[in-house]
Amino acid sequence: MKYAISQVSNGNFSIVSEHGEDKQAAFVAYHDRAKILWNASDVVTATVAVVDENQDVVEGKKEYIKHEQ
Repeated sequence: MKYAISQVSNGNFSIVSEHGEDKQAAFVAYHDRAKILWNASDVVTATVAVVDENQDVVEGKKEYIKHEQ
């Protein structure tokens, strides 16, 4: 199975990174990306997740981020 980090930030979709079959690297990148989004002053809402090649969320690694305006 191959893994990637997907993100929606302020309504804009993107694949942040791809990690081949290295699930641990994907999990580390997921936590790093969530930290970046939580600290970004220009982000109103965001969702970040580890997805597999079927675009299914892997082991519940999905986080919703919302900053109050």
